Amino acid sequence: MTTSSIATGVKKTLHLSPEDNQRLSLLCGPFDENIKYLEKRLLVRINRRGALFSISSTDDSRAQACLNILMHLYRDTEHSPDISLEKVQLYIQEAAHELVTSQPMNDIHAVIKTPKLQVKARNQNQILYLQRVKQHDINFGIGPAGTGKTYLAVACAVEALQKEEVKRILLVRPAVEAGEKLGFLPGDLAQKVDPYLRPLYDALYDMLGFEQVARLIEKNVIEIAPLAFMRGRTLNNAFIILDESQNTTPEQMKMFLTRIGFGSTAIITGDITQTDLPKGAKSGLAECQTILNNVAGISVTNFNSADVVRHPLVQRIVEAYDKHDAKQS
Repeated sequence: MTTSSIATGVKKTLHLSPEDNQRLSLLCGPFDENIKYLEKRLLVRINRRGALFSISSTDDSRAQACLNILMHLYRDTEHSPDISLEKVQLYIQEAAHELVTSQPMNDIHAVIKTPKLQVKARNQNQILYLQRVKQHDINFGIGPAGTGKTYLAVACAVEALQKEEVKRILLVRPAVEAGEKLGFLPGDLAQKVDPYLRPLYDALYDMLGFEQVARLIEKNVIEIAPLAFMRGRTLNNAFIILDESQNTTPEQMKMFLTRIGFGSTAIITGDITQTDLPKGAKSGLAECQTILNNVAGISVTNFNSADVVRHPLVQRIVEAYDKHDAKQS
């Protein structure tokens, strides 16, 4: 790698080795779409001759970020059959946070190893979230969709189960009708709620595999339950995730929090801006932030639009809604 000053900024060169045309093709993507995407998002210019890349930018940190991403992506081509735009976007998202924070992204808490894959924190808030889960028994992850709060929660639960730190995982959700009538769905209450827990199932399948998840559910090591089923229980040696908690009432939230037993960890996730409660009803998630503000042993991580790690349009949509809500209030 070399760096030189040019009239409009800096120019960095990178030679990727070992030279492999198939891996270089994967890196660049069909019709160089990955390279073009990097140029567009990082505001850089990339020229390539074989395995030699030349990166020009008016900002040294952007050029360096692009160089680092190219190295990471090329390393990924060794074991990955495809380098998607989604993966490129995740690296860009990570680099964007590295540009504004001095804390290194390779923090010991930033990677969670599960049987099927490694889950990596992609920004500062996600790193803090994982650190706090290690240190606290009750943890809140609050923020918009796409910030990774639920996916990371499932990863923490799987890791704890694999390390035998807990004996089981409980996935819980309030049975609130999001504009659709649960009564028209087939099955009992638990089966009616199952479709609403699909993001949690999908995360488990990613990390454990379909067959292993099915076996653990059959053995009741992984339990799926509506929030109403928690009343009267004491949950010891368990990892409990309450998803979509903005749809709890204050009474339900208090009931859930007081179920936590010895040796258990709980993560409560939700987005206060997307409640499906009846008009005028208080959200238990919104209220408990004030009540539990100074209670020792409880952590709260607030995510925002800058933490969104989905398609960049999702981030802009969240920001647009935030601005609209601010004008209305």
